[in-house]
Amino acid sequence: MLDSVLEKNRSYLQNTDPEVFNALVGEEKRQRFGIELIPSENFAFPEVLALLGSAFTNKYSEGYPGKRYYGGQDYTDIIEDLARERAKKIFRGEHANVQPLSGSAMNQAIYHAYLDPGDTVLGMELSHGGHLTHGAPVSHMGKIYNFLRYKTIINKGGIIDWDEVEDLTLRYKPKILLCGHSSYPKDLDYTKFKSIADKVGALTMADVSHIGGWIATNHLNNPLDAGFDFMTTTTHKSMRGPRGGLILSKKEHAKKIDSSIFPGLQGGPHMNQVAATALTMKKVATSEFNNYALMVLKNAKKLAEELLAEGFDLITGGTENHLIVIDTVKSLGLDGKKAEELLDEYGITTNKQVIPDDPNPPLRPSGIRLGTPAVTTRGMEEEDMKIIAKWISKILKEKENLKSLTGLKNDIKNFSDKFVLPGI
Repeated sequence: MLDSVLEKNRSYLQNTDPEVFNALVGEEKRQRFGIELIPSENFAFPEVLALLGSAFTNKYSEGYPGKRYYGGQDYTDIIEDLARERAKKIFRGEHANVQPLSGSAMNQAIYHAYLDPGDTVLGMELSHGGHLTHGAPVSHMGKIYNFLRYKTIINKGGIIDWDEVEDLTLRYKPKILLCGHSSYPKDLDYTKFKSIADKVGALTMADVSHIGGWIATNHLNNPLDAGFDFMTTTTHKSMRGPRGGLILSKKEHAKKIDSSIFPGLQGGPHMNQVAATALTMKKVATSEFNNYALMVLKNAKKLAEELLAEGFDLITGGTENHLIVIDTVKSLGLDGKKAEELLDEYGITTNKQVIPDDPNPPLRPSGIRLGTPAVTTRGMEEEDMKIIAKWISKILKEKENLKSLTGLKNDIKNFSDKFVLPGI
């Protein structure tokens, strides 16, 4: 019955707006016939796609379960309670808020709840692996609050400069000590962050948006186990859920966090997203997902090994999680924008990426970032990583002689078509 409903809806779309329908079909084909290596992208569970297009899309649910501003909340309360309880159990958190519409919103909600304009936050330098929402000068948060930044030590394998973290903490006494990353290929020592924060009474916050799935399955360290006040994560990247945010916190912070999300920052939550989050939390708790999460990490390590064997220079020398950053300038004299475009031409999708203390601008940086969540979702394993690494090497090394790669586009297309594309 569900298949017939979906087919009817696609037929309605095709008849109503063929331009949008054709773009949808084109995107489906791009995903099916390509190799998706952007580490922050994944393929949602089919059940997630069904819920995102469900009747929950139609319902307004301002407030929280049992305390809504609209009637007709019997089933929305059920799904939000399920999502919150499942998230708390998986991550060992005391409180969960599943309403943030995005990763940016979840982080902003914590800043607004606990900081006054001009207050200090210590976070990771963007070029060393941090994130825009951690106070980059171009962000609104970077203009409202005083963000200071710590770095990694490049010549020591990219370890965090703990002396700098402690020095900045003791000198400036930040209200929040923030850790987490978007392009840092290592696990984090949350206990060390917590011990430094405690010296000045700073709140501790970890944004684990890129690695939430591996924390949920205990393959990477959990900041909540180290006593962190807050942990935030998106639900789509590593967990194959809907595009949205999730806040876990100590119980003592529950009231402030909830009121900061609603009514402080957002109006009505997207209940189709909340329903999909509830489903995602159930899926993440299964042994099947645990096996998947472990395979992602194995694939990332194998891909890194093969790229190193091909002569590429990798930031931190490899990976301890799902992502890899290649210094393409040092490896090939090729900026990241050009490397991204060359690979894209052959159906291998990556993204240009700044590297530590990058001398190049963000839109033409010195590296590219790639990862293994999406290809692992499609069923690719370590032997396939060897093939992909060789193709990346061929394309980038033959940048001046691409005519020698006749037939490679078809090889990549046929290779990718052998693997299932979930939900499409």
